[in-house]
Amino acid sequence: MNDATITAVTGHRRWDSRGRPTVEAVVTTTSGTGRALAPAGASTGSGEALDLRDGGDRFDGLDVTTAVSNISERIAPALIGLDAADQTTVDAALESLDPSVGFSELGGNAVVAVSLANAHAAAASRGEPLWRTVLGPGVEIAGTVALPVPEIQIFGGGAHAHRRIDIQDLMVVPRGATTFAQALDWTAEIYRAAGRWMDDRGLRMGVADEGGWWPALDTNQQALDALTAAIEAAGLEPVTQVGIALDIAASQFGRNGRYRLGREERELDTAAMIDLLVSWVDRYPIVSVEDPVAEDDPAGMAAFTAATGERIQVVGDDFLVTDADRVARAAEDRSANTVLIKPNQAGTLTRARAALDAAHARGLQTIVSARSGETEDVSVAHLAVGWGSNGVKVGSITRGERTAKWNEMLRIEESLGDRARGLRR
Repeated sequence: MNDATITAVTGHRRWDSRGRPTVEAVVTTTSGTGRALAPAGASTGSGEALDLRDGGDRFDGLDVTTAVSNISERIAPALIGLDAADQTTVDAALESLDPSVGFSELGGNAVVAVSLANAHAAAASRGEPLWRTVLGPGVEIAGTVALPVPEIQIFGGGAHAHRRIDIQDLMVVPRGATTFAQALDWTAEIYRAAGRWMDDRGLRMGVADEGGWWPALDTNQQALDALTAAIEAAGLEPVTQVGIALDIAASQFGRNGRYRLGREERELDTAAMIDLLVSWVDRYPIVSVEDPVAEDDPAGMAAFTAATGERIQVVGDDFLVTDADRVARAAEDRSANTVLIKPNQAGTLTRARAALDAAHARGLQTIVSARSGETEDVSVAHLAVGWGSNGVKVGSITRGERTAKWNEMLRIEESLGDRARGLRR
């Protein structure tokens, strides 16, 4: 193995897919260089790592010059001389620099960019792709490798589309595909069919933050009807070939056990909200529901999991915020059966990996996920493969910041050749 002593760490101001400044970190070692960019969420859990923004009038207060300077002025001196191949030690050094809740001093955006860049630098020093090396192999690389099943957005709503509908993401899960390439082919046909469905009815508005259609619909159920129709119009069989995944993101419109459905102008309590979602699961080819109730409603999460968890994935995102302790409690309370893994929620790769390991150790499934504010960074594609995640979620089949990651998944699949074992089930 080549020496991977860190010789330089620099921060840079870049741009994300929503036209907002973001942080890029570059880590240079004696035998390789890595770079990574921080993503940002629109709907965020209260317990996740915090982006450091400048405030003031410039770019609505969203500039990141302080976070960028923290990399050069505070983080670099602490990391130079460390071994980039020892990700745990590098991440521990980051944590020791900022013991605040959520990395509020250095900025979670600065920390995650450096943590990811360090992993890329370590991989470069070995002459290996990141998925083979990050925090040790997550899969048996000497044998065959199964790729995660993609969840791909077709319609965007909620905080991603000015709340035209309450559901934040309506996605397809090409669970019957035999290869990742085939999964993307199917999705592209569904995306086009959904566009035609809206055009036929004069309902197309544009695209949401993650590249999915932004439909001019009047009810949440109309969106479910449209997506089911698009699957069938693409010549695919609902459920067996392609299922529907929903990200309700209920924390965005629910609190203290009350849920306000804005488009439908009605308010539900937790029991009624669960009844509504269960009725959708009964009626539509739904195979996954994320954050069905708000993060402050653990009893509601447990009740929904009890009602549907034997049939579908019940995914914790805002509810679990990629935190190992919360994952362990959720497994004990049976308040979810699947965990969304977002590195920037945790702040460091070590913390994100701990949440993933906590899930797998307790029989929960995992989905590695990007965010609504993204860049051309492809780290999550490598993490999803290298960590043995069951699923991967990066947005729609359109827009460069999304297709960069899907294309990287295709490159990984092609590089495996005969060792590719299809998709994880």
